[in-house]
Amino acid sequence: MTDNPRRPEAPIDPRFLDRWSPRSFLSTEVPEATLRSLFEAARWAPSCFNEQPWRFTYARGPADRERFLGLLAEANRAWAGRAPVLAFVAAHRSFTRNGKPNRHHAFDAGAAWMSLALEARRHDLYAHAMAGFDEAASYEVLGLDREDWVVLAAIAIGHRGPVEALPEEKRAAERPNDRLPLATVVSEGGFEV
Repeated sequence: MTDNPRRPEAPIDPRFLDRWSPRSFLSTEVPEATLRSLFEAARWAPSCFNEQPWRFTYARGPADRERFLGLLAEANRAWAGRAPVLAFVAAHRSFTRNGKPNRHHAFDAGAAWMSLALEARRHDLYAHAMAGFDEAASYEVLGLDREDWVVLAAIAIGHRGPVEALPEEKRAAERPNDRLPLATVVSEGGFEV
C-alpha cells in the first residue's frame, strides 16, 4: 500500500488526510453492523431546517449488486465491481415541511456523504463516490420519482485492495491526491476567483 503524501498547511485531524478514494477493493464482506455505523454517521450530518433530505440505498447481495453495477459508467464498473457494497445517495428536491424547493439539498447530502466516508475510515474501510453513472436509468432502478428526487452519486464501499489488482493504466493514480493551496480556495472579505 502507498504511503500518504498529503501534507496540510494548518493543523487538522489526520482523518481528513487519511480519507481518499481508492479504486482497488477487496471483495471481503462488510458486516451489517459496520454498514449501520456508516449510515448512522451520515444520519447525524447537519442540514437546512434539519430537513435531512438525503437517502442512501445499498446493495450487498448478488441480484441487487448486479442492478446497481449496471447503472455505473463502464470505466467505474471495471473497478467498482470488486467492492462488496455498492450504494447510491439521493436528495429530496423540496422541503417536506412546506413543499417549497430546497436549494440546499445537494449541499446537505454532501455533508452526509462526507460523514459516511470519515466513518468508513474509522472501520478501516474506504468509500469512493462516483459521478459516472446513468442518472436517467437510476430513477427507475432505484425506485425514485425524478420530480421529487435527484440521484447525486454512486458509492463503492469496502477494504482497500492491492494496486496490482487494477489495470496497468489505473495503477499510477491509485494514491491519495493533493489539494489546491489554501490561499486559492479561501479569502477574507470576498471571493477572489
